[in-house]
Amino acid sequence: MSLTKEKKQEIIEKHGGSAENTGSTEAQIALLTDQINHLTGHLKEHGKDHASRRGLLLMVGKRRRLLNYLMNEDINKYRELIKELGIRK
Repeated sequence: MSLTKEKKQEIIEKHGGSAENTGSTEAQIALLTDQINHLTGHLKEHGKDHASRRGLLLMVGKRRRLLNYLMNEDINKYRELIKELGIRK
């Protein structure tokens, strides 16, 4: 896992509003995005690591569901988060 305690805390503070707001949708999406980016790099080196590939697909699905929820709740926050994280091209 590439997320250190300090990096995780920094991401939560940036996207969750405060350090204690770990359950906000934006913070969860940002954490998943960081993990997805790390695993993508890992799989470029280790192409036959199917267990990590499955984990990656599960994370992508969870992030997609959270993004759908955020889009239905507040479209402006959704657009801002996507732009900030660079999820969509």
